[in-house]
Amino acid sequence: MISKNQIKQISQLKQKKFREIDQKFIAEGIKVIQELIASDLKLVHIYVTEYFDFGVSSNLVTQISETDLKKISALTNPNTCLAVFEMPNLNLPQPNGLKVALDDVRDPGNLGTIIRLCDWFGISDLICSETSVDVYNPKVVQATMGSMTRVNVHYVDLKKYLQETNVPIYGTFMDGNNIYKEQLKTEGIIVMGNEANGISVEIEKLVTHRISIPRFGDLQVTESLNVATATAITLSEFRR
Repeated sequence: MISKNQIKQISQLKQKKFREIDQKFIAEGIKVIQELIASDLKLVHIYVTEYFDFGVSSNLVTQISETDLKKISALTNPNTCLAVFEMPNLNLPQPNGLKVALDDVRDPGNLGTIIRLCDWFGISDLICSETSVDVYNPKVVQATMGSMTRVNVHYVDLKKYLQETNVPIYGTFMDGNNIYKEQLKTEGIIVMGNEANGISVEIEKLVTHRISIPRFGDLQVTESLNVATATAITLSEFRR
């Protein structure tokens, strides 16, 4: 059984302000929940409509009705389970190695995909501007498919953060240097911009290396690439 008060508290975690107050977030689906349980994240509780062995104490699992799951789920078509986890406390990483920074990326699907890309290409730290979408947004959690447990996502004053670093700062622009002809370093920060406006003017001023993914189409009319797609191509070239 789940009480009305519990339903209310869990439902509120769909909103950023309540996640920040409670320092908790929700995750849905067996695979995602299993990935999070296997990480260092602290499980608060799991709610299921049918039995599944998550390998945790029975005290941390409650069976509820499909109707109640719909009330607490953030999905249009809820899965069979939802879990609540505590948010971790993360320290800002040391300025070494290769990192990705996001300047005002707003779409949950894009952030989720970029986190998976960072996981795939071995980027352990993702730096986000304070205006970027929240990593604990339920849509982002789903889109990461568990990769959020292997990539540390930090929210910072991006301008200040970049001003204080002494590593190369790469920015992706339409008029940048051809990425396939550049000598790319193994250490630095790759800045990816907003879906509609690209990298902001104040962040652009801090970029030390302007790079671009060239268009090969005959008509040359495509305006830009999706930010997640551009991140995939860029990371692939840096790792090559």
